[in-house]
Amino acid sequence: MTSKEITLFRKQLLAWFETHRRELPWRETEDPYRIWVSEVMLQQTQVKKVLEYYQAFVNRFPNVESLARAALQDLLKTWEGLGYYARARNLHKAAQTVTEDLGGEIPADYATFRRLPGVGEYIAAAVQSIAFNGPYAVVDGNVKRVLARLFLIETPSNQSASMKIFQDKADLLLDHNVPGIFNQAMMELGATVCRPQSPTCIVCPVKTICPAFQTARQEEFPVRQKRKPLPEYHIVAGVVHRENSILITQRKPDGLLGGLWEFPCGKIQVQETPEQACIRTIRAETNLIVEPIEYLTRVKHAYTHFKIVMDVFDCHYESGEIALNEAVDYRWITIGQIDQFPFPRSNHKFIPLLTQAKEESNE
Repeated sequence: MTSKEITLFRKQLLAWFETHRRELPWRETEDPYRIWVSEVMLQQTQVKKVLEYYQAFVNRFPNVESLARAALQDLLKTWEGLGYYARARNLHKAAQTVTEDLGGEIPADYATFRRLPGVGEYIAAAVQSIAFNGPYAVVDGNVKRVLARLFLIETPSNQSASMKIFQDKADLLLDHNVPGIFNQAMMELGATVCRPQSPTCIVCPVKTICPAFQTARQEEFPVRQKRKPLPEYHIVAGVVHRENSILITQRKPDGLLGGLWEFPCGKIQVQETPEQACIRTIRAETNLIVEPIEYLTRVKHAYTHFKIVMDVFDCHYESGEIALNEAVDYRWITIGQIDQFPFPRSNHKFIPLLTQAKEESNE
């Protein structure tokens, strides 16, 4: 792309964005904290989903100090259902670092900000450009798609080795006069016009300088390397009833779903029935002896790197004292207290059956 084409690209993109930009709450603020929160939420999550959470989150934690002081469980409960919980945990740690070590001021320096927990290259570039007008080009999935079509990039976009190629092209196009607005315009173009399937090229503001459109090859880009099918694991979960209470356990604070609460669960072993697995798992994880009394449901759920099929049983507590294995804490709670704890999405798929059964028993 020539320097003349780059200048024209910037001009046409920015003019389009000024007219067609979506009204989003994080675009109505200059507060670096709120911009930061929005960018963390938007990682690997669609705008529609983030809109369900963003306002409630900043109402609950309106500034970096309130987030730093918050109990992690309060934060996870507010984040519940948004997924990728490491984002929330890292944001919490980063807020504490800003408050304790940086005087409560979110750094306007890229290198300092980049060192905060959970701040990768994308987050750093987005916040520094949008909040502080720093000259840093963002590269996310939407931007990669635009760049792949503009430059006919043959390297698979989902290979880590291709990141430098895309970053170099993004840096080349970046308008240093308005980097924050330009970055938002690039992401907006990818999200609303230069879409993965059936891009609406006819209304694209830069179609006249897009070689993919000019050669009718837009559907060929971005090139993606085929991923292996996700492994699927068959697991079992038990809702242990003792008098009027049920047992929940808390996962370790780090790792997948760290800090969340759940019903004791584990993988079904070879030549083991789900009922046998339920009894064994609960004994191994909690030291309790239980009897599965009713099959509740089957839940299917997909994570980033694997899928699960979960058979869920109502179980009756028989004997034993709690001695935890992998979990770090436990509670005997009533069904009415479930809403006080953050649970994984997979558990939420069957929790309504518990509350429904409770309501029917009270009729």
